[in-house]
Amino acid sequence: MSSPVAAVPHAFLPHLAPVEGVEVLAYDPKDTDILPGGGREVDVLSLPFVAGRWMTRMGEVPGLRAVVLASAGYEHALPYLPAGIDLANAVGVHDTATAELALALILASDRALPTYAHLQAAGRWDRSGVGQRRSLADSRVVVVGYGGIGRALAQRLVASECEVVAVASRERGGDGLVERVHGIEALPQLLPSADVVVLAVPLTDVTRGLLGAAELALLPDDALVVNVARGPVVDNEALRAECAAGRLRAALDVTDPEPLPDDHPLWSTPGVLITPHVGGGTPASYPRMGAYLTRQLTAYRDTGSLRHVVATGS
Repeated sequence: MSSPVAAVPHAFLPHLAPVEGVEVLAYDPKDTDILPGGGREVDVLSLPFVAGRWMTRMGEVPGLRAVVLASAGYEHALPYLPAGIDLANAVGVHDTATAELALALILASDRALPTYAHLQAAGRWDRSGVGQRRSLADSRVVVVGYGGIGRALAQRLVASECEVVAVASRERGGDGLVERVHGIEALPQLLPSADVVVLAVPLTDVTRGLLGAAELALLPDDALVVNVARGPVVDNEALRAECAAGRLRAALDVTDPEPLPDDHPLWSTPGVLITPHVGGGTPASYPRMGAYLTRQLTAYRDTGSLRHVVATGS
């Protein structure tokens, strides 16, 4: 077997450790006139954080056998995955940064930081509402999606003295952070007692519309919905209606549609805090992606396959 060849975005190269027996060819993702690998056969294609046109043109790379995404989500790549090509997502790369943002969104919403930012801009000292804002401590937080991001968030929530309720696709035992992990079918029984619900699931046929109007209606008054997953996991119109009525609040790093149009009513809905899908977007993502790619290329060299394959093109 000849030595594997990998095409890697040049921004990742400084963070990639040498993998003996693997030839790495750097490419510029913005240069769509030159194929990744320069026209040579490539075994493994690493896509950049913003996958861009090479995600839609993976089939043009000769010899391709496997693709490594730089995002945890992968549903956006599936329509373009050539037949027989394995796809791996960026497991572990964005867990910490996304968990940090989810925690920040909870704190900012519960402690009314956007309101205070507006008051500061207006030069107003207004302490109305003091003592009425919910503390994160003693809150019951339902984390829906107990993978890498969900568990990283649970670590931070436990340190903040929350009661963390974990939900995953299947019920299983606890892990030291939570006593047990509930199956997704238990969600209707868990929502009525939730102070905060955090969504950290991949977008699949099962999770699309997971929180619809019926599920949102189960939440108690003043509950906070935090979405760091994908916009379509929530019925955004139903959520907007609940927030506009003053019953629920929301903190969203992802929306549906995305990007959110400038004139979308969600921007001005009371009780809604929006960030523009920046959960994993920190400088820490580059060395973490480099370390992950190093492990993936090592695994491919040793076994002929990537780890964490989420789909194979059909």
